[in-house]
Amino acid sequence: MRVFVFYRANIHDTGANMSRLRFKLEATAQGTQARAGSFTTLHGEVKTPVFMPVGTQATVKTQSVDLLAEAGSSVLLANTYHLLLRPGAEVFRKVGGIHRFMHWNKPVLTDSGGFQIFSLPHSREMTEDGAHFKSYVDGKLHVLSPESSIEMQTAIQSDIMMVLDQCIPSTSDHGQAVTAMNLTHRWALRSLEARARYEQDGRAIGGQSLFGIIQGACFKDLREKSAEVLTQLPFDGFAIGGLAVGEGKDLRDEFTEFSAKLLPQHLPRYLMGVGTPIDILEAVHRGVDLFDCILPGSLAQRGVAFTSHGKMQLRRSVYKFSEEKLDADCVCPTCARYSRAYLHHLVKTEEVLGWQLLATHNIWFYHCLMREMRESIFENRFVDYYHETKPRLMMSDEDYPVVHQKRVKPKRERFLKLGDYEIAEKSGHSSIRQISSGEIMHSVSDPAEEAKRLYVEQSQLSQKLSESRGDSAREVVIWDVGLGAASNAMAAIECAENLLAKNGLVRALKIVSFEVDLDPLRLALRHATRFSHLRHAGPHQLIEKGEWTHPSGLISWHLRGDFLASMNEATKPDLIFYDPFSYKVDAPLWTTDVFQKLFETVALEKPECEFFTYSASTAVRVALLLVGFTVASGVATGPKSETTVAFSTLEYARSRLKASLLGAEWLKRWGRSQAKYPAITADLSSKEVACYEEQIETRIRNLQQFSDLATKT
Repeated sequence: MRVFVFYRANIHDTGANMSRLRFKLEATAQGTQARAGSFTTLHGEVKTPVFMPVGTQATVKTQSVDLLAEAGSSVLLANTYHLLLRPGAEVFRKVGGIHRFMHWNKPVLTDSGGFQIFSLPHSREMTEDGAHFKSYVDGKLHVLSPESSIEMQTAIQSDIMMVLDQCIPSTSDHGQAVTAMNLTHRWALRSLEARARYEQDGRAIGGQSLFGIIQGACFKDLREKSAEVLTQLPFDGFAIGGLAVGEGKDLRDEFTEFSAKLLPQHLPRYLMGVGTPIDILEAVHRGVDLFDCILPGSLAQRGVAFTSHGKMQLRRSVYKFSEEKLDADCVCPTCARYSRAYLHHLVKTEEVLGWQLLATHNIWFYHCLMREMRESIFENRFVDYYHETKPRLMMSDEDYPVVHQKRVKPKRERFLKLGDYEIAEKSGHSSIRQISSGEIMHSVSDPAEEAKRLYVEQSQLSQKLSESRGDSAREVVIWDVGLGAASNAMAAIECAENLLAKNGLVRALKIVSFEVDLDPLRLALRHATRFSHLRHAGPHQLIEKGEWTHPSGLISWHLRGDFLASMNEATKPDLIFYDPFSYKVDAPLWTTDVFQKLFETVALEKPECEFFTYSASTAVRVALLLVGFTVASGVATGPKSETTVAFSTLEYARSRLKASLLGAEWLKRWGRSQAKYPAITADLSSKEVACYEEQIETRIRNLQQFSDLATKT
């Protein structure tokens, strides 16, 4: 049993005046939780809300400290895990800390390394003592404990240190979340003890602040418990951890607001690893003060720029001859000197200068956004600023023409809109469009016809409902992920009702629809004359009561909320109709982690489970293959020449769709693809990225699905 010896004079002092940062809450605004403040560190003052560029290895990629200072950076983030491995604590002790090492004279916050340990699940082991892992630099074994993390951060001499926490996917079950939270609490106490001890014996410079990290995944009772425990301890600020690791945007916003309200008003609040400009706007609205994210630089490397008129992809050929500046409203060095055509050229030729110029612009954009929010809070107009800015931050360059002509939009009647959705008329049929993203549900084909072809006919639902499978399989269960305007669910119900009227059903049908936003269905139901599939009692009862059952009792339809949070509790499916918004709009639902959880949830109980989706993306197919699914190409629909089908087991897949299984030809195309790998959400070094990609390459080519093709490819 570990015995904690606490330095009570240092650990148990509490109260607003005891914070080492001397945080001041300077302004709030009506109608919002947004707040403006300031705090003082060993290396100067920081005004909030503030964005911290990520300098993982004592450098922000492509940016000199002079460029960062010119952009308005007031505090940087560095990472304990990476700096521990290279250059190591002794270098920082010898040179006198990170500020002298990188010639940066402003504040630095160091992450503890917990997230990096989490992002390498196959290369570490978690124990009560800490995380045991192998160095990617030299292969040596290390233990990152609360004590060694604080010792390293004291050697770095950062202004703000973070406690070591156990980070787990936000979609983990309650039991896992409890275990990780309790371990985080015990590690928090050990971190406080270590700081006090190192300051007392002279190993620390003294005055370094320390933040606790609230955990609890997406469970409100655990978030409350975590805040209750940690706010009793004398931390100098608090971070909201465990978000942006698997949950959807709506759930992230909900738990950001919920967690922020649990934290003291007199201390700064930090949302770790978030995020995009729209994520930051939403989080400031909910009471958060500090942010960090690698996106300004990592997206710049891919040719993406954030601008006052939305996100731009400079790889697009439409910019080849454009002499316009990148952003007409920006005064950064990039916008002051270079045209879109030149930036397009640099991106296409993969010149490092293009990455640097776009990263410089993106960092300026982030800091400008933070200044605007701070000013609007002081002027008590943040709510107006929020509503004006949100649509702009959610736009992309596909939402407006390259030559900025004045567009004449057709007048739309107000009653054809609801919330963020409107009815779109296209090719003789009605669909639902999300206003903020411009994405249309079933954008080309009639929604009812597309649902019938892509999901109902391709899954052979009629045959499954008509075949005898014994008492153990008397019902067919469909998971309808992304209810939308209910096109897919109603196509399945129509199929079952037709069978029932003709010959009766041998097996019952149970549909479980997952959806967090019912506005699309509510809007479509208001105009059911435009949506023939909704001229039925089922959708109305689903909205009103959360479920509908056919008078025969053989067809039932049930509504659940967030897919990631509730899939474990739902009846395991035979068929999965996977139809959320695209990766561009709803990226968290297309990650390897989500498909891993889906596979683990269904595969053991349903070895004959089938998965159908409209996406034929290479990255999506690779993610499905990596987690264990057998993958095939699906039927064409609308403008798509292929869709995607996946199965729990290879044996079942071969019995169902042998001719369409991905094979040698797909492997060849994959080898030539520019998007071969699922997105990496962690901040990894180039060496780690190369290792990650090599592992994926090996795993894909060694899959049983492709094993007999190895010599042919």
